[in-house]
Amino acid sequence: MARVLTGIQSSGRQHLGNILGAILPAIQMSNDPKNEAFLFIADLHSLTSVKDAGLRKENLLATAAAWLACGLDPKKVVFYVQSDLPECTELTWYLNCFTPFPMLANAHSFKDKSNNLSDVNAGLFDYPVLMASDILLYDAEVVPVGKDQKQHLEITRDLAISFNHRYGDTFVAPEVSISEQVMAIPGTDGRKMSKSYGNVIDVFLPKKQLKKQVMGIQTDSTPLEGVKDPDSCNVFALYELLATASQTAEMSNRYRAGNYGYGHAKTALLELILEEFSEARDRFDHFMDHPEEVYAALKQGADKARPIAKQTLLRVRTKLGF
Repeated sequence: MARVLTGIQSSGRQHLGNILGAILPAIQMSNDPKNEAFLFIADLHSLTSVKDAGLRKENLLATAAAWLACGLDPKKVVFYVQSDLPECTELTWYLNCFTPFPMLANAHSFKDKSNNLSDVNAGLFDYPVLMASDILLYDAEVVPVGKDQKQHLEITRDLAISFNHRYGDTFVAPEVSISEQVMAIPGTDGRKMSKSYGNVIDVFLPKKQLKKQVMGIQTDSTPLEGVKDPDSCNVFALYELLATASQTAEMSNRYRAGNYGYGHAKTALLELILEEFSEARDRFDHFMDHPEEVYAALKQGADKARPIAKQTLLRVRTKLGF
């Protein structure tokens, strides 16, 4: 059995890109009896960008509710909030003292924003070390990530191997699992769907607000009667991710035949989203109306994670002479 760990930030509500790219694959992974799954909400990471306490609490609840609404069974996994385990921040300090400055300066989480250093806080600069602590604290053996996180996982492995070389066997150096099939989910403007771009589709919104997002997907100016290219259309790209093969082929034929407007395609996409996520939307509303159930599930997960975190931290403190 492999211990598999993955986390998701609560810097905002979870959108279609998060669900298809991270949440559903993680839940599928957790249902494999060969895996021991640790799934957590990285709320400490969100503090680098979200400073409002009330908003962070709302985002945390909505993120946890999204996981549960999509079918996560907290009895099968270790499902917890990062900040509920303060051992994580203590380990981060220890790892900081062994992390070369150039390693962090070259991390893309920093370099991508280094042109405007006034917007870079120490937390953002130190992001890879906190991420390493998230992983090493729980002896994770496999960490599924997107290609954009590969560098950070390599930093985690480097820190673990370097520490072990100096102090003896202490950390598990995790293997990186990258799925080549996972694509970047396009947003309403064609770029990767991202909270920071404001181009998301939030499938848990009330129908009227969800419709506004879907109808706001950018398209070209081809008139209703004109022939359209499905392969270059944001609406079709999103529809294809959720539709069956026959549904996809039918919409493709309509695009190429003409007299099928983008408004028609957007309406079809909206209907498909409402159909595919009907049960999840109902469950999400239930959990948002009953936050005590969400917090109980997260506490249960933290209680399962804590003994492992304490054991790892004890090994580290002993090796360091504390």
